[in-house]
Amino acid sequence: MEGQVLLAQATRNGWVESVHAGHAVLIDPDGSVVRAWGRPQDPTLPRSSNKPLQATGMVAAGLGLVGAQLAIAAASHNGEQFHLDTVRAILAEGGLSEDDLANVKALPTGAAAQAAWLRAGGGPTSVTQNCSGKHAAMLATCRINGWSIDDYLDQHHPVQAAITNGVGALGAVVHHVGIDGCGAPTHAFSLHDLAAGFARLASPDSAVARAMTTHPELVGGPARDVTLWMRAVPTLVAKEGASGVMAAGLADGRAVAFKVADGSDSCRQAVVAEALRASGLDIGTDATSTADAVAVPVLGHGRPVGRLDAIEWTRCSS
Repeated sequence: MEGQVLLAQATRNGWVESVHAGHAVLIDPDGSVVRAWGRPQDPTLPRSSNKPLQATGMVAAGLGLVGAQLAIAAASHNGEQFHLDTVRAILAEGGLSEDDLANVKALPTGAAAQAAWLRAGGGPTSVTQNCSGKHAAMLATCRINGWSIDDYLDQHHPVQAAITNGVGALGAVVHHVGIDGCGAPTHAFSLHDLAAGFARLASPDSAVARAMTTHPELVGGPARDVTLWMRAVPTLVAKEGASGVMAAGLADGRAVAFKVADGSDSCRQAVVAEALRASGLDIGTDATSTADAVAVPVLGHGRPVGRLDAIEWTRCSS
């Protein structure tokens, strides 16, 4: 995308080693744009940042999941045992099995979960892949509505149409539908619409928001930055997406979304604190320990010799 602004830089022993550019937007409680950097009005692929919006569409289509089960429907989980148990419970309650999952097979995402899985002799499976909660929820939505399950990933399947309608109901204008890494359809729309969607999603009336904020460990994992941020800021609904996307909303209607142009997830993680600070959160008072815990070090000979740091958004050209 054109018109990018610098969002972060990595320093090594005091020397700027690399820089990362991208696009960002802040939304006010009244829905207006507070400030935009780069070209957030251009369509992009929010990838897994879409999941809470997609889950909202499934709820509107009759999905009755609540609590941990609804949280994992919006998750990119680590694949730890409690994640797998929650996904399996969704399947069992719908009379479904792991064989009905059509997402790609993969090892758990979390390093500890993956090591434990391999020690137990496990290999790549659909349930351990990080999107299995979303896929289980899609299957459960099909069961509730009497829709076929063998072709639930087809873009024109009723469950996918319901999800697209749900994304649209949250204000996103869909420009394109592609295929995500897990095999499910993925929608392309602007960062502005992503932020506006999260502003609406974060309302206390949203079942998805309540599930995510009550069970943030289901959305990622105990040490994942998205989980730590939601624990630190109780009203925060946040979700990262592959290739450097992040969206977050607060219950009062403030929201932010950004995209790192080169797709760096490390940069995405480094920029979140600045995005929340720009949204009006007092990170230094409310979440200093979280900001420290998710900082991205630059290593030399196995020890930190620098950091990947966000550039203050007030210094970024809009």
